Amino acid sequence: QVHLVESGGGSVQAGGSLSLSCAASGTFFSVHAMGWYRQVPGKQRELVATITTSGSTFYADSVEGRFTISRDNAKNAVYLQMNGLKPEDTAVYYCAARVAVATSTTIRGDDYWGQGTQVTVSS
Repeated sequence: QVHLVESGGGSVQAGGSLSLSCAASGTFFSVHAMGWYRQVPGKQRELVATITTSGSTFYADSVEGRFTISRDNAKNAVYLQMNGLKPEDTAVYYCAARVAVATSTTIRGDDYWGQGTQVTVSS
């Protein structure tokens, strides 16, 4: 069983900063790509940023230059530093990870999600 536990988030005024953390726990071989997604009620979940085990990053155009994703491989953790927040960044933010787990016949990569954390930016 693999769990992604998120922390951080909250409420801030426009222009402010928040940080999110997420750590994987449970029984697994390794954590591969990790990332953050966000969802607004009534809309599809959208990619915010991803990071590989080697540190290569990708950002959505809407957050490029304002958000920074990082990870600590020893802690199986991923972080999102959000600066210059805008009201349109308001959403539930989800941590995601592709984790190598063992089955009775093979080792495979499964995708796991955190429980989500609310980020609210007021104007």
